[in-house]
Amino acid sequence: MNSETTHPVVIAGAGPTGLMLAAELKLSGVEVVVVERRATQDVDGSRAGGLHARTIEVLDQRGIAGRFLAEGKAMQVAGFAGTPLDVSDFPTRHGYGLALWQRHIERLLAEWAAELQVGMLRACEVTGFAQDDAGVSVALSDGRSLRAQYLVGCDGGRSVVRKAAGIAFDGFEPTVSHVIAEVEFAQEPPWGMQNDARGQRGFAKLDDGRHVRVMVTEAQVGATAPPTLEDLRALLVSLYGSDFGVHSPVWISRFTDAARQATRYREGRVLLAGDAAHVHYPVGGQGLNLGVQDAVNLGWKLGQVVKGTSSAALLDTYHSERHPVAVRVLRDTLAQVALNRTDERSKAVRELFGELLQLEEPRKRYAGKMSGLELRYPLGDGHPLVGRRMPDLDLDVGGRATRLFTLLHRARPLLLDLKGPGHFDLSPWGKRVDRVLATAPGRWELPVVGMVAAPAAVLVRPDGYVAWAGTLGDEHLPAALTTWFGAPDGR
Repeated sequence: MNSETTHPVVIAGAGPTGLMLAAELKLSGVEVVVVERRATQDVDGSRAGGLHARTIEVLDQRGIAGRFLAEGKAMQVAGFAGTPLDVSDFPTRHGYGLALWQRHIERLLAEWAAELQVGMLRACEVTGFAQDDAGVSVALSDGRSLRAQYLVGCDGGRSVVRKAAGIAFDGFEPTVSHVIAEVEFAQEPPWGMQNDARGQRGFAKLDDGRHVRVMVTEAQVGATAPPTLEDLRALLVSLYGSDFGVHSPVWISRFTDAARQATRYREGRVLLAGDAAHVHYPVGGQGLNLGVQDAVNLGWKLGQVVKGTSSAALLDTYHSERHPVAVRVLRDTLAQVALNRTDERSKAVRELFGELLQLEEPRKRYAGKMSGLELRYPLGDGHPLVGRRMPDLDLDVGGRATRLFTLLHRARPLLLDLKGPGHFDLSPWGKRVDRVLATAPGRWELPVVGMVAAPAAVLVRPDGYVAWAGTLGDEHLPAALTTWFGAPDGR
């Protein structure tokens, strides 16, 4: 064991989830190393295609949203079973989604992580681990071994970390399978998407004007070998009578409507996030966004535990908060797959559901869900803000205008004191929680919920969710501070 290199946290996988988690840990003051099988951050092809409104807000909370907005196209991306869901009237600075391919999202996150001096080990993979009461010994594919206090598996749906931890991946077997690829064609294919008795299929030009993203439905479900160019040719001929001279694949892959979720997100000193914790059909574009928000929920909690500010019990709230979110996403994707079937009965239900989503209340509820803006963690009763994302208020702090999200750039807890009644001594938590005296003259409005009364003070977690709201004399404030940010100094 003496040859092992020691790190507080090791992350398996440098996809969007792993990169976001690594950055969050660095912001919390914890050193981390990311183990990634790719030699560079380059992603072949287009893969996932965008960010939802809440994910853009999360990036805004860290001061980096502008980087993504500069390269993507702001547009309405939320939808359910083919029905668009407009969020432009929601109370947020980002009432839209962002069309931006995953390769660009990863590149921008990797650049941010590099600025934060995140450690990276490339061209190798985590192959296994052994944990004990003091830490985790992590085996790498190049023969090296790392020692960490915690290991986080962000290594995708086939996660080695999840399997080695013995965590079950329960769910539903696939009923439909698609081959998807980025290729070139010698002949012009029929552009656009179709959905009929032979399944979903279609062609879309990519930004470079040369490559084409093609997706076709396979006649059979259950193939285990990776699809090849010959497989794609055969599928195109069977569906269109021609392969249109397909050639020069950048990548070819397969996805299904299998829906699986880890039964637990933590096993001792090993945790899971992103696709390692949940996989589902990509309808609605939830997967990448779900993983990034897993990372933001976990990062500050793991940082506090590693530094000794909080006990390891805080990590259990990662599962209790994020597991139910993925349960709902899996349920919703299963429903959308059923609604998108092409038989007349499914078509009738889809059309009826689409009509309901044109009504104001259902539209807002589902748009809030798909965009991530309406999420409420079960943090207890009280003010309507508790458990919800904190609005990005315009504030006056000492005569200077600032935004609430600007105060979260450093990913530190925040007690926003709006100069209401009561007094509270924050000094026992003063090194861990920032106290900001401010006024907020604007409207307090929450997505779906509507207007809420402005509290005298708000305790905001580093992930932007409200842990407590009330007056400074409230007897529940010390308990909230202790629950989320550790026991007061001197105890």
